Amino acid sequence: MSVSKLVNGQPAETINLADRGLQFGDGVFRTIKVLNGEPIWWARHYAKLAHDCATIGIVAPTEASLLADIEQLHPNNNTLKIIVTRGETARGYIAPADLPPNRIVQIAPLPAYSPDLATQGVTLRTCATRASWQPALAGIKHLNRLENILARREWSDPSIFDGLMFDRDDHLIEGVMSNVLVLLDGVLCTPDLSESGVAGVCRDMTLLAAAQLGIPTAVCKIKREQLSTAKALWVCNSLAGLLPVVALDDWCWPVSPLQHDLRTTLFALKD
Repeated sequence: MSVSKLVNGQPAETINLADRGLQFGDGVFRTIKVLNGEPIWWARHYAKLAHDCATIGIVAPTEASLLADIEQLHPNNNTLKIIVTRGETARGYIAPADLPPNRIVQIAPLPAYSPDLATQGVTLRTCATRASWQPALAGIKHLNRLENILARREWSDPSIFDGLMFDRDDHLIEGVMSNVLVLLDGVLCTPDLSESGVAGVCRDMTLLAAAQLGIPTAVCKIKREQLSTAKALWVCNSLAGLLPVVALDDWCWPVSPLQHDLRTTLFALKD
């Protein structure tokens, strides 16, 4: 019988009700694309997982233990999700410093994204839900994703690929399920995530691909009104890759001539 979920290396379909990930969202996660049995950009994903664990004071699982879990699941072309929680405690926010963490590793089918999205582009909308200000958690992929859930509840139109979230000062932060890149004055800019948002691996790799192509890049504050002067927009995540944006609310853009080279270079990058 095939296994699709592991908890601490053992097949399981449930977790303990005392798990702090369930009680408080006390943990972090990664979502990784697996092609032909290979987790794409694995070294970067593991480094991000270890960084995020350290940021909130959880001992990260060893790379060897996670690779053993992945091997046990035998993924081929799948979505791989890794969750690390602080472990299990009774009620209350306090937790012992030496609490053993729990690791959950599971596989699921890849999303059924049409290949046409990469060439014809996607449509976005602006979300009313704001990205909150919290520098202590900014950039990490923690389990407290209620903002994203509230934002995603704002639309049901299947033609809308994602929604953009802005902070309290109307700075662009991210998509509900993606990072954002904006071509401004010949520079490929991505929002500053030092105060909110999630810094994804595909975002890092896209900036690296741009650098290889000689495209200037920058991390900067981007106000909503600046999008009206942008030459191009993209959204990206580890499952969909890099997708051009052709419409956002009342604004429209053609697919950028940079799209082919950026996406080709991105796919060719190793860790």
